[in-house]
Amino acid sequence: MNAINSSENIKCRVMRALVIVDVQNDFTPGGNLEVAHGDIIIPTINNIQKYFDLVVATQDWHPQTHKSFASNHPGKKPFDKIMLNGLEQILWPDHCIQGSYGADFNPLLETELFSAIFRKGMNPEVDSYSGFYDNDHKISTGLAGYLKGKGITDLYFCGLAADICVYYSIMDSLKEGFRATLIEDASRPLSKEVYASIGQNLLKNGGQFKNSSDIL
Repeated sequence: MNAINSSENIKCRVMRALVIVDVQNDFTPGGNLEVAHGDIIIPTINNIQKYFDLVVATQDWHPQTHKSFASNHPGKKPFDKIMLNGLEQILWPDHCIQGSYGADFNPLLETELFSAIFRKGMNPEVDSYSGFYDNDHKISTGLAGYLKGKGITDLYFCGLAADICVYYSIMDSLKEGFRATLIEDASRPLSKEVYASIGQNLLKNGGQFKNSSDIL
């Protein structure tokens, strides 16, 4: 009986993972695509890592030839919109280029507890906001399979930017069957207006919003 109860407890245990999204130099102050005050969330992210069963991170990792860069479209400028391989694409400043300082994690971010790093945006033909899939949902990073293999049931997201890569990562995680929560005080948006508009969509699809103090 004790063995059966022990087995049932293991099956029922909530396993929590922290997913740290793109806390890289190009997204923090001074970077090519900086999120305003994006560095102020880093102490919070560092403080909460030890409270999770698993910590993973995503990393934008673009080739210089990436077609989401305005510089690769003569006559276009950053934040113009085009159609790229059938998808609407915002053109960005060059950022997080493979092997560059801008692609490195911010030096203030503690990485010792990271069990794995999942790189995205490596295909020059399609952008990849989510840490799970590219924007066309044809290329998987392997993140979902890794988390499921570790027995993770609940995901908590933080990082940059809350209205883009964090948001799309949460949406994909919900489709993959995870319970998902955005840690608001450990995330920052590129656009406050866009961030305000996505809240209801996250809630409607089963996502939650919490602050770090709620989960410790």
